[in-house]
Amino acid sequence: MARDRFAADFDSDWGDAALTSARQDIVIGRWQGLRGLLDATGPDWLSRGHRVRLLAQSCAGSSTVESWLAAEPRRADALVLHAATETARAFNLAIAAGRGVPIDRHRLDAAVTACLQAAEAYPADPTPWASLISVARLYPAGVRREELARWWDELHARDPYHVEGHLQILHYYSSRWHGTHGLMYDFARDAAGVAPPGCALPVLVQYARVEEYRCTLEGARGRHASVGLGQHWSHDGAVNDVRRTWQRWITGRAESVVAPGELRDVNYLTHAACYAGLRDIAASLLRMLGRRATHAPWSYTGDPDKQFTKWRKELGPRPA
Repeated sequence: MARDRFAADFDSDWGDAALTSARQDIVIGRWQGLRGLLDATGPDWLSRGHRVRLLAQSCAGSSTVESWLAAEPRRADALVLHAATETARAFNLAIAAGRGVPIDRHRLDAAVTACLQAAEAYPADPTPWASLISVARLYPAGVRREELARWWDELHARDPYHVEGHLQILHYYSSRWHGTHGLMYDFARDAAGVAPPGCALPVLVQYARVEEYRCTLEGARGRHASVGLGQHWSHDGAVNDVRRTWQRWITGRAESVVAPGELRDVNYLTHAACYAGLRDIAASLLRMLGRRATHAPWSYTGDPDKQFTKWRKELGPRPA
């Protein structure tokens, strides 16, 4: 049976063919492909962060990164990937333990140490600082405000518009972790307010809205789970937020091509535009994406494939 021409393509590497090739090496325990990929990526922080994050998810279940470190213990890229891998492993343990169950503090401290070692080995790279802020969420009471501020300052000094780093702070400030909805939205809007035209930071507001939705659903029970969420995506504030993100980020971009490292961000804005009823904006974004979808945020509002396909059929480009 022929595949639906409107169906989503949930490529696990977000269309990054070089990353796909390198991840195949992890399966057979080879680290040379990882070294080659990160060496070729260089200081392209968007691509580097995207690649390190997805490589770490694959390395978390293997010893490949440890084999690389054994062979090249001083290699900065190996230390950066090891730090991200230790972070991924800590989150895997937290997920396995269940919500609200603390994991071994020594395990968290080891991940922090790995991040600090990576930051020392590659001083210009913001990636270890993003990993470090991510680990901070897993401490039962968070980390000291001064410590978090220092880590944030280090990341911000290296890349003031680092979306993944901002996203990790946003999660830390969410009510799911160590803050409130209000604090999360304040941070997102403050970051959006200082972003130059064409910068993706305004999309943090859409991440915050998804996080609020998830938290509200998880906190509700039974048949009342969706009470109060009917206008969550389409009230005036939500609609205006989508318009502002579109105007400041997308219309200010020099390129229409969506890079793998920003694919998730564009999907968040597209999801928001669809559910806000902003059909013209949604249609333009769907044309930019084509079939390229990411599971989040579509998976939080239903079957991701069905939703993405539905909107493409309604608003997306008509195939020849």
